[in-house]
Amino acid sequence: MKKDNSLAICLTFFLIFFPSLMPVKSQEVEDEREFSYIEGSDNGPQHWGEIHEDWAACNKGNMQSPIDLLNERVEVVEHLGRLKRNYRPSNATLVNRGHDIMIDWTDGAGTITVNGTEYVLKQCHWHSPSEHSIDGRRFSLEVHLVHESADKKIAVFGIMYTIGRPDPFLSEILNHVDDIKDMEDARKKLGIVNPRHIKLGSRKYYRYKGSLTTPPCTEDVIWTILRKVRTVSREQVKMLREAVHDDSEMNARPVQPTNFRTVQLYTPRERKY
Repeated sequence: MKKDNSLAICLTFFLIFFPSLMPVKSQEVEDEREFSYIEGSDNGPQHWGEIHEDWAACNKGNMQSPIDLLNERVEVVEHLGRLKRNYRPSNATLVNRGHDIMIDWTDGAGTITVNGTEYVLKQCHWHSPSEHSIDGRRFSLEVHLVHESADKKIAVFGIMYTIGRPDPFLSEILNHVDDIKDMEDARKKLGIVNPRHIKLGSRKYYRYKGSLTTPPCTEDVIWTILRKVRTVSREQVKMLREAVHDDSEMNARPVQPTNFRTVQLYTPRERKY
């Protein structure tokens, strides 16, 4: 019994005085009720880093997301190459996380390749308004497709939307959202969902190093943001927001300082005839 107590005391000592040895969460939190998007509240964006020790990067990190993709500081490049998506239809579950609606592909739904590394598509979710902005302008909606590599690194693919024609992919899944509306940690099996139905429509994209935009705000995330802004209907945005009823009109984190980070814009070389 004394050995057990000694072991517990030693473990507590190391976790208190050497917190860097504690495991770091790479993925977003599953239950989002502990934080909010309400400016000025005790658990609002300005205080995320104070809620849990392993959320400290939300306040102290220097590579945080989202950012403003200001054209004046964007480096136009050709070497990044076209996006390599190898997505496949896979079993999915619709989840109400408290602040957003998420589609979870538990076993993965194919891959993307970034800088020679394969990342498996794990989930996607929506923020309104968009979290990223272009030249100071935010749009009506942003979807994040979250990918993970074999060594637990994260790559996120983002697409922004303005009000216009309905988005075809949201049209496929929104009829299921009512089934998990206002329900705590509600889940609904969707069967096979094809992520290739999330349309791109452009070969141009931004690339930069940032973080998760929700706690624990883990850094060293590779961000790819589509240059083309697609369309979504006002009703679709409203349904995504009203489904969670989190007492906030939005679920978008404020824009973070760039801290002199490089932002690249891939533009394919024009063919000469």
